[in-house]
Amino acid sequence: MDQAWARGAQPQPPGSAAPTGDSGWARLTASPGPAGAWPAGGQPGGGWAGGGPGGGYAGPPANVPPPPGWRPPLYVQPAPPRRLPPQDMAAMDHAEQQAQRVTYGLGGLAAVVLVVLVCLLCSRVLF
Repeated sequence: MDQAWARGAQPQPPGSAAPTGDSGWARLTASPGPAGAWPAGGQPGGGWAGGGPGGGYAGPPANVPPPPGWRPPLYVQPAPPRRLPPQDMAAMDHAEQQAQRVTYGLGGLAAVVLVVLVCLLCSRVLF
């Protein structure tokens, strides 16, 4: 039994017909044709049309360092930061407690309204 999978792909010589036998999975090679044209097999050829051999990535362009001591121009000098005012912790605690009382009061009022509405709806269903 021929083990074509163990041999690896063998390209066909240019101008040869389609592969036969167990090498049917081998890649077809492009036949030479006019520039920019597709080969007879209907598949695009390898490489760019009209281009020479690819040289790969040549790397980034050369970098020229700035002269020594160079700095970007400075137009406006910012003022130094101010000192923050001291915080009155007792006043902040008092304000937080007031806000908490208002929040709890509104939540309780909303709960009472919802309970009354549920009671009214249930009484309409029962009677």
